[in-house]
Amino acid sequence: SAYPNRGLPNEFGEYDETIDHMADSIKDYVDSGIVNIIGGCCGTTPEHIAAFTELAASSVVRKPKSRSRDCLLSGLEPFSINQDSLFVNVGERTNVTGSAKFARLIREENYEEALQVAREQVENGAQIIDINMGCPVRKVVNIGGGSAMMTELDKTAALVRGMIDAVKIPITAKMRLGWDEDNLTAPNLARTLEDAGCAAVFVHGRTRAQGFSGRVNLDGIRAVVDAVNTIPVIGNGDVTTPEAAVHMMNATGCNGVSIGRGAFYDPWIFKRTAHLLETGELLPEPNFNERIRVLKLHFERYAEFYGEERGAKFFRKVAPWYAKRFGPSKPFKRDIIKINSRADFEEAVADFIEWRKKFCDDDGVLLSKYAPDPMVASFLRDEDDPVFQREAIPVPRGPVDNW
Repeated sequence: SAYPNRGLPNEFGEYDETIDHMADSIKDYVDSGIVNIIGGCCGTTPEHIAAFTELAASSVVRKPKSRSRDCLLSGLEPFSINQDSLFVNVGERTNVTGSAKFARLIREENYEEALQVAREQVENGAQIIDINMGCPVRKVVNIGGGSAMMTELDKTAALVRGMIDAVKIPITAKMRLGWDEDNLTAPNLARTLEDAGCAAVFVHGRTRAQGFSGRVNLDGIRAVVDAVNTIPVIGNGDVTTPEAAVHMMNATGCNGVSIGRGAFYDPWIFKRTAHLLETGELLPEPNFNERIRVLKLHFERYAEFYGEERGAKFFRKVAPWYAKRFGPSKPFKRDIIKINSRADFEEAVADFIEWRKKFCDDDGVLLSKYAPDPMVASFLRDEDDPVFQREAIPVPRGPVDNW
């Protein structure tokens, strides 16, 4: 839009720009397709507006370009993530902020030594540095890392400013809503980080006290969205289905969602969510054969990267996540955590496929009484759902100053 004035007043307090001259300038803007709303400002009269209206009547309405779906992060060297990006090398500082040395350096405000860690991440190929202020694990929090960083706004802001000065790549941060329900500090922290130059914030919709239990608070994420001016806010927490991703974005106004455990349950969730956002159509969960195909491919990637024996042992932690959507799978979960080789893996899978047949129809589809329940995000469940009865993490009580 353009709302031009008639220039600066002359020595008599009057304006020298004529209606015709201003109209010609406005017409150039309109014909160039750079505005679609015009008006007037200081010194313009009804006659000016009439002239603008006349020239606009014969002009073609400007059609704004469609917005890019790319993720654009600011930094001394801006970074773009688009549909052609495969993986982004994020230098996440979980282990660093979870170390006693790092916590001591921050308490002593020895930022220069602490920032050397960020420089090393960049030297090792990181394209983004992500500061983890959301980890609720006791051993990390007890020495000042993870969620404990949300209690030191001034020191955290100083750290972020130092990192931005130390490296050229974008700096982002992930956080929780606060320490507990009585101390929801995420909006203040997000504003502080934005002022410090942070490129984006990721918000898990639970407090540190909740751990990974209880209901994700969408209103809390919305408060963070409302607290910042320009940087993207990415929602997180229990995004286990495409429907949950869309609901979180619609309910909070966040710019996107990040998916953690949901990707272990359903590695196809990214493709299914993108399809739902683009078309409104919800694709079904992959069938058993597709899950087995990807399970085998996943194992081969581990064996290729780590070597057969080491990859097999590492894969013991990964394979049970696939079983969560297999239905009856007790023998598979028992055998897969003992594998030491490709032969062990193939035997465990083959034995499971044969054992599973008794629970299926003639087409190999699980009988309905054995099918796993649909996945439902906590924020789409009723508040009295039994799933919310798990214990939360005990945390210190009292005001922020006492944390």
